[in-house]
This record gives sequence, C-alpha cells and structure tokens, in this order.
Amino acid sequence: MLVGRYGVGAEQIGHPYQWDQQDSVLITYGDTIREPGRAPLKTLREFLNLRVQNAINTVHILPFFPYSSDAGFSITDYRQVNPDLGSWEEISAIGRNFRLMVDLVLNHVSRESEWFTDYINGLVPRSRYFIEACPESDLSQVVRPRSTPLLSPVRTREGHKHVWTTFSADQVDLDFTNPDVLFEFLDILFYYISKGACVIRMDAIAYLWKKMGTSCIHLPETHEVVKLFRTLVELVAPHVLLITETNVPHNENISYFGQADEAHIVYQFSLPPLLLHGLHRGTAAYLREWADGLGEVPSGCTFLNFTASHDGIGLRPIEGLVPEEEVDELVEAARERGGMVTTRTLQDGTEKPYELNITYYDALRFLDGDREHLNVPRFLCSQAVALALKGIPAVYIHSLFATRNDHEAVEETGVARSINRSTLDFDDLERQLDDETTRTGRVFAQYRHLLDVRRRQPAFHPDGAQRVPDVGDEVFALERTAPDGGQRILALNNFTARRVTVALSGEDLDAGSGPYRDLIEDEDRGQGGSVELSPYDTVWLELNPRG
Repeated sequence: MLVGRYGVGAEQIGHPYQWDQQDSVLITYGDTIREPGRAPLKTLREFLNLRVQNAINTVHILPFFPYSSDAGFSITDYRQVNPDLGSWEEISAIGRNFRLMVDLVLNHVSRESEWFTDYINGLVPRSRYFIEACPESDLSQVVRPRSTPLLSPVRTREGHKHVWTTFSADQVDLDFTNPDVLFEFLDILFYYISKGACVIRMDAIAYLWKKMGTSCIHLPETHEVVKLFRTLVELVAPHVLLITETNVPHNENISYFGQADEAHIVYQFSLPPLLLHGLHRGTAAYLREWADGLGEVPSGCTFLNFTASHDGIGLRPIEGLVPEEEVDELVEAARERGGMVTTRTLQDGTEKPYELNITYYDALRFLDGDREHLNVPRFLCSQAVALALKGIPAVYIHSLFATRNDHEAVEETGVARSINRSTLDFDDLERQLDDETTRTGRVFAQYRHLLDVRRRQPAFHPDGAQRVPDVGDEVFALERTAPDGGQRILALNNFTARRVTVALSGEDLDAGSGPYRDLIEDEDRGQGGSVELSPYDTVWLELNPRG
C-alpha cells in the first residue's frame, strides 16, 4: 500500500479525491534529469524530494514504458517500465510522496509491438486489433493533426494491407469497434491503478473512434468510451481522476466534460498561445475576453492550466479567438527566436501551422539587448497567470528552470519537439539551482515561491469563484474568491514593458477600501485607491471579504 501526504494511503482508497488549492502538477519525463550510473527514475525521485515536495503534490511522469519512437508515445509494451529508466519499484517509490499521473495511450500502439507482430502473422485475437482501409477510399473529411500519410502500407501473412496511422507510420491506430481492444485497455487501466496511478491521462482521445465518411474526431462513440471509463473508475477506484488530452479549439475541448460524466479534468489548451500572444503584443484583450467567457464547469470538474508541455504550443486552440494575421505574427516571432513550426494538412491539401516548437522561456525572450533584463519578469508573469486561473496548475519541468532551446537534440533526433525536451545533468542542475545569479536559479527560486504562496490561499481553490475585471488592455486581472467566501484575491499581471497604474475601484472593479496585502511580497501594496505595477509585474492582492 502506498502511503504519504500525497500518495494513495488506505484512508483515500474508496473515496472520491477532493482537490483544493494545494493541488498542482509537475510534468516531466522519467529521464529529464540524469546522473551517471544511476537509474533516471531514482534521480527524479531525489530531485522531487529535495526541490519540490510540499510545493507540488502530483507528478505526471510522461510515458515510461518501452517504446520505439515519439519520445515514449509509441509504446511496445504497456505493462512494463522501460529498463533504461528503472522499474515499477521506482515508480511506486515516487508515488509514496506524490500523486502519480500516468498516460493511457489508447489511440495507437507501436509498429514494433508484439500486438502488431501478431497482426502481421494473423494470430488472433490481435489480428483484429487494427484498422485496415483501402487507399482509394474517400478519407477527405478526416481531420488530421499531422501532415504524414493517414494510411501506411504493411506486408502481412495475408498479403499487402494498409493500416490507419493518424500520427505516424510507427504508431498504428487501434480498432475500438472490437470489444477485445476495449477490454485490453480496461485491464491496462486498472493495472496502472494497482501500481499507484491516481490520475489517468487519456492521450489523443479525440481521434479514438473511426467511421468512414466522417471527420473521425470527437465522434459520439469516443465520448461513450470516456463515459464508460469514468463509470468504472467511480465504481472500482473513485480516488482516481481522468483527464482528457484534446489539443483542439476550446468548445471542442470542453465537450469532454460531458454532463459531468466524462473527464474530471480537461486541459486548458487555449491558454499557452493566448498568453504568448498577449505578452508579445502587450495586450490582455483577447485573453480577457476568452477567460471572461469560460463560464461555469460542471460540478466535480475543473481545468488543468498550463503554459508549456513536452509537446509544442498548439495553435488550433486559438482558432476564432485571435485574428489569422496576428497568429501569423506569433509564428514568425517563434521562428525569430530559434523555434520551429509543425504543420497539419487541411481537407483541401494545404498546410497550416499546427504548433510552435520552442521552449516557453525562449518564446517570450526579447531579441534586443536593451530589454534583456525583462526576460525573467516577462516569463514569470506568464507563469503567474496560469497559477491564478480557476483550475489546477500544471508546470512543465523545463519551465521551472527557464530552459533554452535545445537545437542539438533536434539535430540528433530529427524531431522538432525535441527542442523542448532537454536532458539535464543532476549535479550541474543542482549547482545552478543554488546560484540565484544564474537564470535557472533565479527563475526556480521565484517560481517555487509563487507555488508556496499559492497553495496557502483558499481563494485559489479550483472550485473558487472567478471574475475577470476589465482594468484596461495592458493588465490581465482576475478576482478569485474562496468557496466559503472567506478570502478574496485580486491578481494583476502587467503585460507590458511599461509601468502601469491600476485603479482599484471603478466601473468593473470594486476592491473595497483596503488595506491591500500583496501576498507574493508579503507587504502592503496600493495607495490612494490604486496600485502601480512595474514592467511585467504580478501582484496577488488580498482584499477584504465581501460583506
């Protein structure tokens, strides 16, 4: 039995998990931090215990299974830990102090897996696990996340076939119309739970069900599969949460809440590009309009707020939110900062930018030396927004360190996403973290402080009320209130390189009479009914509770 403040203890089994402001997620690969002669998962555990315990309570270890490509998402064996990383023992050891978030990669399996080998050899039941299609079929309506061919040729015992490959020729899609496939994944789901998984990330779930003559995305059958998983988890392991990974426009994304009967948590995919756009143009207008229109989520559901991940910064989630010409400017800004752009193929055969491949720190970096001193404040401003928004924050490990673009990794792998997947030497990282004269040390110390402050504020409870006051386009403002009404926080984020004064009372904001306490600096802030913000400054003002 796993024990600990955040791991699954006996008192938690059999009871629904109750999230609060102490919840946050760290996203990492099992081998992001390495040291010679030691299993990477042991090194990760040491780093977590030394540096983030009591600031972050959930760790999303990206696929730690044997794989053939796509940095772990082309799995060859779902039930084994990659021996290059360690073993289930190391995974369980991490779970003693942290809640574990584990990927369930349902849509596809590696071409090199035993499952696909059985398909090639005609061995049942796996000979019926995959989707065959004729290249001459009309597949023009299928929504594509990639520019690679949708069908891939393969030689089988029964002759030449073409199989469905949504993401790459090495990732062969599974046929969920076959009950054997569904039962296989139900068994895998509960195997992960038996190993200590508390949060299950349903990878690429939007593309799960295929039907000729349709878009093959968000089909009703896909939603029914998510509902089934939710029902069974609630019956067998109600402490486990389901999160759906759907990098699509906002209204499509939130459809996976269902009627509070599908995902407990949905990624806030519009946030990373909206934040990046706003900070580049010095305006919070589009972000404010989007946040103001989020509305209420179903009871027992919440968002996962993030700015960066192991993947790129998706552009589909801002379709309809930001003018096309301004999206093009964002694409060009990423290229100027050493980033790359991945495209997808539209139904008419044209290519369209799909995601920006760049670290979030470099994506916000100023190119001129005169403003270089603003790089860290600008980056931390972006991270503070994600920490204040209603929901649970998720932090990519490289954002903790303000990691720069890794062009060597891209050259080595040939994969654009490798630019944001550096591996770090443990000893060197420790030295940088202890030295606040370095970029890494400075960002980590301030980021850790933000996390420490956040987790003590009831107003940042995921279920706490949120209001988005309009204090002008230069500043993004959030008013958060604790579920019991006992605390009220006004979060102000200056999106410009100029000093800005914000009036604390006006048509859309009533901050009360004061005094105002800046929770981040632990000092009184605001004078004469206003507060002055330095360039890219963030303040969390504790206001008087509403009477």
